[in-house]
Amino acid sequence: MPLASLLCQVVAISDGDTLTARCGVPGAYQQVKVRIAAIDAPESRQAFGQKSRQNLARLCFRQRATLQPVDEDNYGRTVAHVRCGSADVATAQVRAGLAWVYTPYAESRPELAALQSKARSNGAGLWSQKRPLAPWDYRHRRSQR
Repeated sequence: MPLASLLCQVVAISDGDTLTARCGVPGAYQQVKVRIAAIDAPESRQAFGQKSRQNLARLCFRQRATLQPVDEDNYGRTVAHVRCGSADVATAQVRAGLAWVYTPYAESRPELAALQSKARSNGAGLWSQKRPLAPWDYRHRRSQR
């Protein structure tokens, strides 16, 4: 059963796929750390990590956001589909070449794969690199050290 949508205000941007939103009614706000469902953005120290974060900030920082929670991740963050204003954030990040489609959370979002293919063939964002390294591979390599 899907949880109800939350209307929130984005108060912080951690990276290209994580933000903090203040949800609820004045006087009873809840800070929610949100991992955007269906995408995985480059890590901060990776190529395009900062660009991805900046684009998410441009889309969402201090904006009204609608969250549709789908899960909670291993770090206790709410995994949610996020809209800031009229923009679907996962769509915007993938279209700009600033995030990868994260397949384990993307079953309900088949359109993202097509957007990623298009971004890739256009050499948008991280796809302008010869061999872009997926964030999950980057994290895996770092954990091997």
